Amino acid sequence: MIATMLVDVDHLLADPIYSPNRCSINFHILHTYYAIGIYVILLYFKKFRIVAVGLLFHMLTDFIDCLLMK
Repeated sequence: MIATMLVDVDHLLADPIYSPNRCSINFHILHTYYAIGIYVILLYFKKFRIVAVGLLFHMLTDFIDCLLMK
């Protein structure tokens, strides 16, 4: 589950790398709705289920951050 934090590597591609008022959902490549859809599909494969749960939990926490910023 901790390894799913590597999904934040895509933040390094943004300019600036960190912006306190930016919502990462649908901004960074691995945080797009398409990527989240792939994470949901991964739930159906037993081999990837724990990784998918970790990635979806990561997206949920990022989404909560977006809600609290407003």
